Amino acid sequence: MSTPSATKIFRSEEELSKLSASQRIRYRLQAADCRYHANDNIAEFIADGEIDELRGEVAAKMQEVLEALVIDTDSDHNTNETAQRVAKMFLTEVFRGRYVPIPEVTEFPNISRLNELMIVGPITVRSACSHHLCPVMGRVWVGILPNEHSNLIGLSKYSRICEWIMGRPQIQEEAVIMLADVLQDRVKPDGLAIVMEADHFCMQWRGVKDNDSKMTNSVMRGSFLKDANLRREFLSLLNQKS
Repeated sequence: MSTPSATKIFRSEEELSKLSASQRIRYRLQAADCRYHANDNIAEFIADGEIDELRGEVAAKMQEVLEALVIDTDSDHNTNETAQRVAKMFLTEVFRGRYVPIPEVTEFPNISRLNELMIVGPITVRSACSHHLCPVMGRVWVGILPNEHSNLIGLSKYSRICEWIMGRPQIQEEAVIMLADVLQDRVKPDGLAIVMEADHFCMQWRGVKDNDSKMTNSVMRGSFLKDANLRREFLSLLNQKS
C-alpha cells in the first residue's frame, strides 16, 4: 500500500506529463490508495499508449541488467536485442494479466435449470513465481455446481479467465484463490471447486534441482465444502482423467 504522504501529493497534468510512464501509473495507484503487488491487475490505471512507453523503460532497465552481468550485447549477436525482447515478453505475453482488463465474458441464463456437476479441464496454465520470476507450468480443473440463478459461460471463457489470472508473477496458492473469486462472481454457482497441479521451475532449474516435484492445491466453496459426497465425486472424476 502507498504511504499517507504519497496519496496527498497533487500534481498538475503538466507535471504528470514530465514523468515516465511507470511514475505516472504509480502516482495514479498511490493517489487512489490502490495496491499494486506483482499479482494485481492495474489495467484501469494505464492510459492509452503507456504500455509502449513501459516497454521502452523495461528494455532500458533490462539492458542495464545485462551490462551488470558483464554481457557484451554490442558484439554478441545473440543478445543484441535481448533487452527489447524481454520487455515485450514481460508486458505483452507472460505478465500480460497485470496490464489488460479481464477478457469479455458472455453470460447466459440457466434456462434449463441445470443443477448437476460440471467439470472443465484440464486447462493448461502458465505463470511465473514471484520469488524468482521462474516459470510455473501446470493444469487447472474447475468444478461447477450451478443453480437456476447461475450464469453459464462458454467453455473457452474458462481458459481465457485462467490465462488472465495466471499471466502474472505470483505464488500458486494465491493464484487459485484469485481464480475462484473471479469465477464465483461471474457464475454464481451453488458450489465451486478448483484444483491446480503445476511444475515450478524455481525448484527444477535452481535450488534443490528436483525435477519430479509438483505442487497440487485446491479451493472448495459452497456445496463442495459442505457435501463430502460431492467433493469425492469431483476428485474421483479428476483421478480418472489424469
